[in-house]
Amino acid sequence: MRRSRYFTIAEAALERLSGVPAFALKHRELLKFAVVGGTSFLVDNVVFYGLKLTVLEPKPVTAKVVAVLVATIVSYVLSREWSFRTRGGRERHHEAALFFLVSGVGLVLSSVPLWISRYVFLLETPDVSLVTQEIADFVSAQVIGTLIAMVFRFWAFRRWVFPDEEARPGRVRLAPAPNPTSKGEAA
Repeated sequence: MRRSRYFTIAEAALERLSGVPAFALKHRELLKFAVVGGTSFLVDNVVFYGLKLTVLEPKPVTAKVVAVLVATIVSYVLSREWSFRTRGGRERHHEAALFFLVSGVGLVLSSVPLWISRYVFLLETPDVSLVTQEIADFVSAQVIGTLIAMVFRFWAFRRWVFPDEEARPGRVRLAPAPNPTSKGEAA
């Protein structure tokens, strides 16, 4: 009796999530890009704050540039081998050169908001409090800059770096399980 009650709860939970697999299949490339982006975002933050709070304290833009370069290398490996695994159409060295060129533009796009925050709006000590400076740095570099660069990179990677869908063979994809409430089931 207990087993069937738990089975019913599991079935109810799966029924509520039934749209998720279809969404994931339809947008798998975007979801993988988001996971790679999240991983790169974490790498970027760790390196940025590690440098900004230690050896590059007086040079936050330099710390941001170094952090983005490290995160870009991580992003290339993950994008090539996972997010855009089935895309291609170019020789690897050409693909890598385009990836790093697009990422260079992304680096500039992600650094500009921090530069504007610090050197146009003068949101740095002693003009503002340390807390205000740190919040402004985080919002401008890690939120605004990252979002601008992310949108640009996704578009540019699909357009120029990995242009051809299904250029490289991917893994065999399994079809979704048949719906138990389909027409063929007896009532």
